[in-house]
Amino acid sequence: MSDTKQRLLDGAIAAIREHGIAGVSARTIGAAAGVNQALVFYHFGTVDDLLSAACRASTAERVEHWSTRLASAGSLRELLAVGRALHEEERQLGNVTFLAQMLAGAQADQRMAAPTAGALQLWVDEIEAVLRRLLAGSPFAEVADVPGLARAVSAAFIGLELYDGVDPEGADQAMAALDQLALLIEIVDDLGPIARRALQAKVNRATRRD
Repeated sequence: MSDTKQRLLDGAIAAIREHGIAGVSARTIGAAAGVNQALVFYHFGTVDDLLSAACRASTAERVEHWSTRLASAGSLRELLAVGRALHEEERQLGNVTFLAQMLAGAQADQRMAAPTAGALQLWVDEIEAVLRRLLAGSPFAEVADVPGLARAVSAAFIGLELYDGVDPEGADQAMAALDQLALLIEIVDDLGPIARRALQAKVNRATRRD
């Protein structure tokens, strides 16, 4: 990637952080990048295409940054601990603000929806791989929709990051509730074979009724 294109990607992120999705333009991006605004159209065609590319590139970089930490999680509670650290670091870096603005833009402009969803899918894929590993051999693995669970966990992390801006105490309580749920799953996994079979039978009956 050329230096100019990278500066434009970084400039798009900086412009959204400063002006919000409603105030971002070729002019504000060019100013943030320190280049002529015409280069936005030369390299990316439209402002929306530049924002889409910036969202995906930024997300891919952050997923790669956290992939080793996520892969090192040995339990659901450890995964949540990584999630807490991820939440704090990404908030301080301003990435929460950027993502919130991209999501807001996607609500109002369908052209932004698919690229933003594609970027978020990078997080979902990463978390799904961790969940499949952590749930292997658990009674929950046989009934859990792991891809759906990965989306739920990703949505929870993203939602809590946004929620933290208006109610930090509430965000902490929500994360603590997730931690309690993870502890409950660990307790179930530690049950003896008879108790686990009984639980599995009950879960299977409930699943068939649904």
